[in-house]
Amino acid sequence: MNAVDYRDRTTLITGASAGIGAEFARQLAARGSDVVLVARRRERLAELAAELEAAHGVRAVVVPLDLGLPFPGQALAEELARRGLTVTGVVNNAGFATFGPFHTEDPGRLQREIAVDVAAVVDISRAFVEPLRAAGDGVLINVASMAAYLPAPNMAVYAAAKAFVLSFTEALWQESLGTGLRVLALSPGATSTEFFEVVGTDAAGGGARRQSPQEVVATALRALDRRTPPPSVVSGRANRVMATLSRAVTRRRAVLLMGSLTATR
Repeated sequence: MNAVDYRDRTTLITGASAGIGAEFARQLAARGSDVVLVARRRERLAELAAELEAAHGVRAVVVPLDLGLPFPGQALAEELARRGLTVTGVVNNAGFATFGPFHTEDPGRLQREIAVDVAAVVDISRAFVEPLRAAGDGVLINVASMAAYLPAPNMAVYAAAKAFVLSFTEALWQESLGTGLRVLALSPGATSTEFFEVVGTDAAGGGARRQSPQEVVATALRALDRRTPPPSVVSGRANRVMATLSRAVTRRRAVLLMGSLTATR
């Protein structure tokens, strides 16, 4: 495979109103890609769209949508068809976490967490994977997490959701071999975004140094630029070491270690 040429392409990005999603939009627009920005916060999306169009001369389309609703992929596909837009890339970035003992969590919030972190990723991937394969050089990036590599007490649902995203995406990578579609699972560690504000505690980061969104997105795009892109990539050297070590210890020790790092304060 040659390096991806994003000029004259259109990339759909979920969770684009802030953090890693907004940075994906900036770096892809800088490479020449038009973008479709998806999130709930219309004003944030509109501000980002204006920034990208002024800075890079690309087209930035705003699609406000609650990804916690049923069949968000179908809704997006229908909306883009109505606007006459065809996407050649998808970045499933939207997601959030809850923090605290599972037995104390609000069932409604947990249901929404699964809907956004798992169901929406599957539904959007399914809605667009066929045209991405048909394009011959499409891109599908699903954002997982370092939490995908180890169970996380006090973030049990989030870690399980991201483990699903990692496994799901790596399977799609294999299914897409020979089609020209690049599929990548991106696993950031602690990153300087609104994530911790939504979670409600810094303990969710386990005290790790936070990367910048710029570093995380650059890691993903470098991986896609390889002649033989990998099925998944971990952002940050320390995080890559941790992911490797997670396979070298017993599950009991791994869970106890994670429990000490994410203990409630």
